[in-house]
Amino acid sequence: MDLVDQYINRFPEATQDFLRQIRQIILNEAPDAEEYFSYGMPAYRWCGKPLVYYAAFQKHIGFYATPSGHSTFREELSHYKHGKGSVQFPMDEPLPFDLIRQMVQFRKTENEHILSMKLPMTKT
Repeated sequence: MDLVDQYINRFPEATQDFLRQIRQIILNEAPDAEEYFSYGMPAYRWCGKPLVYYAAFQKHIGFYATPSGHSTFREELSHYKHGKGSVQFPMDEPLPFDLIRQMVQFRKTENEHILSMKLPMTKT
């Protein structure tokens, strides 16, 4: 069992379900993402750059898609408690899985763009 599984398994069943669904969304959208553990939470790296992080707390799920990921979805996140690069999804409300999916897709595309800007140009 890896660290992410161990992390998820320490929570109540309902919280585990939320965490597993978020993990599956990330792995579906970025199947080659590197899954690791950072800042005490599950983390994902795409194209050598941080993609997203998530964590469970007593009453909410924290989702961290970097400041650019959150500013892009500012309107959609406006009714949640949020910061520059974080958002709190209350566990007593349905989690916005489609929004999480969109944020992962955005961050993946953003990381790919950053990588493409750093690649040396080839002569044709």
